[in-house]
Amino acid sequence: MSGAPADTLWDVVVIGGGPAGSTAACELAHAGRSVLLLDRGGRIKPCGGAVPPRLLHDFAIPDHLVVAQVNRARMVAPSSRQVDMPIESGFVGMVDRETFDEWLRERARLAGCVRLAGECVAIRCDSGPVFSVAYRTPGEKSAPARVLRARAIVGADGAASLVARQRMPDAVRSAFVLAYHEIIRAPAGADARRCEIYYCGRVSPDFYGWVFPHGSVMSVGVGSARKGFSLRGAAAQLRTKAGLADAETMRCEGAPIPVRPLRRWDDGVGAIVVGDAAGVVAPASGEGIYYAMYSARLAAQSVDVFLSSGNPKHLREARRRFMREHGRVFTVLRVMQWFWYRSDARRERFVSICADPDVQRLTWQAYLHKRLVRAQPLAHARIFFKDMAHLLGLVRV
Repeated sequence: MSGAPADTLWDVVVIGGGPAGSTAACELAHAGRSVLLLDRGGRIKPCGGAVPPRLLHDFAIPDHLVVAQVNRARMVAPSSRQVDMPIESGFVGMVDRETFDEWLRERARLAGCVRLAGECVAIRCDSGPVFSVAYRTPGEKSAPARVLRARAIVGADGAASLVARQRMPDAVRSAFVLAYHEIIRAPAGADARRCEIYYCGRVSPDFYGWVFPHGSVMSVGVGSARKGFSLRGAAAQLRTKAGLADAETMRCEGAPIPVRPLRRWDDGVGAIVVGDAAGVVAPASGEGIYYAMYSARLAAQSVDVFLSSGNPKHLREARRRFMREHGRVFTVLRVMQWFWYRSDARRERFVSICADPDVQRLTWQAYLHKRLVRAQPLAHARIFFKDMAHLLGLVRV
């Protein structure tokens, strides 16, 4: 669709067609709302593509979109020591973002959402209140902006969200992790069921590097918040360490990843942000697809109630519900990243801890089911004392 009638008043305009935007659009269309999904297209976010079984179940994702099922992770320390973490029951799914995101957008269209190719350039709130969304379609960069009108706005336009900057500037974050990855052709004999995580200051001084299988291709990536750190140089080092230096490079992508959730997701009028725009990327791991889609589902429910009641206070419920369920996990992961990723000596000990069976079991249970495991107090106690032994240097690595 190249344009939309200027006189149409949409219930909702969703800006951004990634997993969060497509999910919000689909949910609102199913609720009977008139929805327009504005997506500029033509860009793929650098992403390892890992999704837990809970996402596949909760959002009814078909099997054919899972290009690989990982059943173990290999943690690699600065010394090149390797620790394998097998998944006792279940798997981590891998999706190709180009295919996955388009499938989600098309599902939203089939639910009744109208898709429009274009980029939002400004948002204004008029009396009513009614939002005016100025946008330009592809190939019309110099032409006057067209305008969409909506009763509510969902901003799913990424870490540098225009919606967040214009509608809730007091809540906009100031720091990001920059991510960069290269999609390479998988060499013959590559293990299609193992992901590799590299903890090494030369690969990343404050994050990590990854090698994720995607069927016939692999994602090799790094991330860092340190200014001046060469992500391309680090990716080259990672490929050498992983024995992938000679593999064919298919494409390269880079983008910012938000550090933490925004203090507020809505403007108190009728606009709300979700996904990366809301900052819902897990610290330490950088996982964002599940949290993006879950935040979008909660936001869609809040927007639906807002449209029925006319009271914007209902928009606040999306963030409250999200943080009630996942806020503690984000805090734990943020502390873990702050402490263990600070030096190669600590990274070495961190990888050593990953060899512990209790750590492996609780880690995978929390990841696969997206909640902290509270039912095993003895295992938590054992992990606590083992962590203390590592912190005090009582354990050799």
